[in-house]
Amino acid sequence: MTTTASTRARPAVLEMIRNRGRLWALLLVVVLWLVIWAMTKGQHTLALDTSTRTGVHGWFQARSDWVEQAQDNFFINLANSFADAMNSIFEYLQHLFTVAEYPRPLPQIGWLGTIAIAAWGTFAAAGWRSLLLVVPSFLAFGFLGYWTDSIDLLLVAFLAVAISAVVGIPLGIWMAHSKIVSALVTPVLDVMQTMPSLVYLLPLAILFGIGPAAAIIITLIYSAPPVIRISADGIRRVSPTVMEATTSMGQTGLQKLTKVELPLAKRTIIVGVNQTMMAALSMATIAAFVDGPGLGQPVLDGLKRGQLGTSFVSGMAIVIMAIMLDRTTTAASVRSEQATRAGTAGSLLRKVSLAVGAIAAIIAVVLSNRYTWANEFPSSPDLGTPIRDQVDRFGNWLRSDLATLTSSIQENFTNHFLNPVQSLIADSPWFLSGAAILAIAAIVGGSRAFTAAMVCLAGIYYLDLWNNAMVTLTATLVATAVVVLLAVVVGVWMGRSGTVDRVIRPFLDAGQTMPPFVYLVPILILFSANRFTAMVAGVVYAAPVAIKLVADGIRGVSKETVEAAESSGSSTWQIITKVQLPMARGSILLAANQGLLYVLSMVVIGGMVGAGALGFDIVKGFRQSEYIGRGLAAGITVVLLGIMLDRITAYGAQRATRADKPDHGFLGGLRNLLPTGQIITPLRKGY
Repeated sequence: MTTTASTRARPAVLEMIRNRGRLWALLLVVVLWLVIWAMTKGQHTLALDTSTRTGVHGWFQARSDWVEQAQDNFFINLANSFADAMNSIFEYLQHLFTVAEYPRPLPQIGWLGTIAIAAWGTFAAAGWRSLLLVVPSFLAFGFLGYWTDSIDLLLVAFLAVAISAVVGIPLGIWMAHSKIVSALVTPVLDVMQTMPSLVYLLPLAILFGIGPAAAIIITLIYSAPPVIRISADGIRRVSPTVMEATTSMGQTGLQKLTKVELPLAKRTIIVGVNQTMMAALSMATIAAFVDGPGLGQPVLDGLKRGQLGTSFVSGMAIVIMAIMLDRTTTAASVRSEQATRAGTAGSLLRKVSLAVGAIAAIIAVVLSNRYTWANEFPSSPDLGTPIRDQVDRFGNWLRSDLATLTSSIQENFTNHFLNPVQSLIADSPWFLSGAAILAIAAIVGGSRAFTAAMVCLAGIYYLDLWNNAMVTLTATLVATAVVVLLAVVVGVWMGRSGTVDRVIRPFLDAGQTMPPFVYLVPILILFSANRFTAMVAGVVYAAPVAIKLVADGIRGVSKETVEAAESSGSSTWQIITKVQLPMARGSILLAANQGLLYVLSMVVIGGMVGAGALGFDIVKGFRQSEYIGRGLAAGITVVLLGIMLDRITAYGAQRATRADKPDHGFLGGLRNLLPTGQIITPLRKGY
């Protein structure tokens, strides 16, 4: 009987191994890594002192000095000319709306005229219902005490989004029509989207100096990819049958574009512009580092001084602005179609309303130009000061009453989880950690992920910041693990309950639109300046998008499948673990992909609050000119880390969504490492 039982058990064990080939391969890699680390830890880690600069860093320093001193270089002069043009345009707009131009004591158009122009434009583009959001939002900017900063931020965002649309929409159309262009442009967009914004702040500040031009260009780089990608996707989604019909009618390429493709893709393209606006607003605080005008300055001032109230109120104004622009552009994307269906697109009532509105706006502009009461925003009611005071009192309570609890949480997490993981990754010999990462990349993402990881790791090694890169990688992975855990728990809850989704989703929307520096302040108050603070901020920053992806994945599981599981007597826990989570694993891996990218960008920002490693190198390079070379090398290292993590998780998500056969042992697992197709495009804020 013993022999028979053993014989029957053996196939079950083998079947389990055969069906979980990649999982067992990952476990084997980790075990081998741990064994070798125990014998070699602390050796050949390539650790550098914070003040050490290598030859590679010196090379970057020399390139920076050359850019600053170049006089007759065509490209440098072209960049300077572009910066001068941006500064001139922005100064002209400022003199119109926010800054007086001597000898006039007030700007040309005051608050009354500005609101009237915004109201008329909203009515023309999005309909009268949107006025109920736009006008109160503009009034809120003034009542919170940030009228000038709010309008300056709108001007920066307007210029960046306008340039992004003018360049990005034609480029997206070109990508949709040409596979060659798409293949060339897509990697550039990938780099723009995976590169943390603080990374390219330093080289652009060197090239364009500080001020409005640098802020606009930084915002432009960060916000351009969504409109390019979404425009290309909108053109590609036009029905092939419709295109064949237009071709058979003898229309030219230009006629097909203007009369068929653009009208049918218009709504999608406006969504792209919407996402570009959201991305531009999210850059408000980062742009403040290069003296960019707008609401980012008070947010940053509050962070520097530890004043939670100042950061919160100015951050609230940014959130209001983001919601206003998001809802207005969304309404504009559907208004013309709805008006056409209702037969009111060109109605007499609408024409009369637009004409009357235009006359009223002109009168308001004239009044705001001539009278102080219509130019300077009223000083009362003052909503900002009481809110600021209450939030500051809350911050003081956090410092005094929760310090013991938060210190205990921080110390226990750091000592019992973060430090051991960091010791494994960063204190291993560089060749051991590199080999382990390559093996994990191959198992999770296949041969293409292995190749990408090998190229990125080679670049990190060459840049002489290996140990700092491993420390940053540790913080990113640990924070991402927490993000994925939150995403699964909350995402499943939202995906299974429409009521829960409606309650939680507004908070997630606010978390996505609020500048990360706003919630960095209370986290800094709670946990002081250290690695843990940066990680908590990264979790808060990355969790909303990851939760939404998991919730959408759970909601996308077929209702018939869930009903079949229920009818078979499965419990709620069994349905979640045996049906919904396995069928949504692609969404979960995509959530991990986005969580990694968001956490990585926040860990870099955390360099200002004690995170150390690559974030500290970048911040130090920004603040001290003699360390610019090392800061630039650290920035490129972060980009390489981001691309590597993006490729591993993206290919892993793609493999998880395939209807593939189960692994058959270790050799079967190796056969499953073959490439699986195109990369899942990384998403940015709100997209």
